[in-house]
Amino acid sequence: MNGNGPAADVQALYPFLYSDASDVDSVIEQVRRSTVDKAREITELRASVFAEDGQRLLDCARALSGAFACGGRLLAFGNGGSSTDAQDLASLFLSPASGPGGDPTPLPAFGLTNDIAVITALSNDIGFDVVFARQIAAFGRAGDIAVGLSTSGNSANLLRAFDEASRRGLLTVGIAGYDGGKMAELDSIDYLFVVPSPSVHRIQETQTTLYHVLWELTLAGLRDST
Repeated sequence: MNGNGPAADVQALYPFLYSDASDVDSVIEQVRRSTVDKAREITELRASVFAEDGQRLLDCARALSGAFACGGRLLAFGNGGSSTDAQDLASLFLSPASGPGGDPTPLPAFGLTNDIAVITALSNDIGFDVVFARQIAAFGRAGDIAVGLSTSGNSANLLRAFDEASRRGLLTVGIAGYDGGKMAELDSIDYLFVVPSPSVHRIQETQTTLYHVLWELTLAGLRDST
């Protein structure tokens, strides 16, 4: 703590933690209302995103299925919490036996933040903006898949990565929040999915659902094509 009290956004999320009320029942009721409100927000946001993007998700999944069927590999990337989501996405495709239908065939997928030596070397020697683009330049080939996740849509290293991937003939998929940020201005993203919310928490919760659905649809497409 820095002595200035809790951040305003934390107080807004959990006002009952900073109230002067000593009535336990009142605090519990505030907790209940807060939980219900957040559950309603995420449920409504997910429903609106899938209502808006349902057909494009199907189209994107077909493209992913086609790329994997032709020997393509998936390269996933993001920063911070989006980095862990990218790693989760890669692990889903690497372990499809846990998915719908129990398909035992692992699919080639890599998280570009997994190798900390590479990340720190590129950051130190060249700059953080190239940590994904340089890996795509080294590993990516035409027919592969590049998936980048961001809450803001403004991460410079993602923008450069998408441009590099597009130049090399990779299928590109972006998952962003807010209004899509600078990712929405790129011509190098084939499929962009935007979660329109001012809350980072709701954005990331919905993004997680979105890429799980995309994974399931891709596996279903691969099964249908065999």
